[in-house]
Amino acid sequence: MGMNEKDILQLAIDLKSGVISENDFVTQIKRLGAEEVSDYACLDHSRELRTGFPEVIFAKGKSVEQFVEIFLRLVQNSDVILATRVSESQINSLLKRVKGSDVEGKVVYNSAAKTALFRRENVQLEPSNTDTPPYIAILSAGTSDFSVAEEAAVTAEAVGYRVDRINDVGVAGLHRLLSRMERISSAKVIIVVAGMEGALASVVGGLVSVPVIAVPTSVGYGANFGGLSALLSMLNSCASGVTVTNIDNGFGAGYTAALMLKNFVK
Repeated sequence: MGMNEKDILQLAIDLKSGVISENDFVTQIKRLGAEEVSDYACLDHSRELRTGFPEVIFAKGKSVEQFVEIFLRLVQNSDVILATRVSESQINSLLKRVKGSDVEGKVVYNSAAKTALFRRENVQLEPSNTDTPPYIAILSAGTSDFSVAEEAAVTAEAVGYRVDRINDVGVAGLHRLLSRMERISSAKVIIVVAGMEGALASVVGGLVSVPVIAVPTSVGYGANFGGLSALLSMLNSCASGVTVTNIDNGFGAGYTAALMLKNFVK
């Protein structure tokens, strides 16, 4: 089974009595928490202790039964669980199981992002120490990029960070972007989601003084090559401060932006 209070208490007793050193204590805490689920998964219940973010389920490619079992096992050990690329059959089965169980929390499905987010009842997110909490601006170039942008937004919100969604501001109508620059430039991290030629990331990177995480999408016509053209454009951006995720990887962008706020923004 995964890490529980009994395991941690015993380690604390061993540390207090001198059976183990402080370094041994930290090392063992990090190693605790692996749980075998049948013959198809090994769950990492202590990932949040090491990385600050619980294990996230990539649902695509998993059977309905595998997805539901993994999700419910993680719920037993974590207050917040996120799953990405969740199909309708997977979420429908999960909601039925949760409804008939004693799980103290709610699963919210975002059909645009294809995410399932569980948060235990009465869980308090870490409060900001400022009157104006820092936030992440998430820009999508076109409506067709919206689902990837939503995946990024849900990921960042899962751990309690504010998100400002700014949609349909692609370079084909540059005035739409410029009219929103006050909101954009006030963010501490910016995520830019764009398909086609992916030019929006370079434009934004040349206008702001904060990190820009560029997400190429597979949106576009034939020569877009399933997002490859946007990926290469973003990688070759002449604007400083732009870094790039994989194609359609809204989760990776939201995760990285949240870590930036957690570790570097007060």
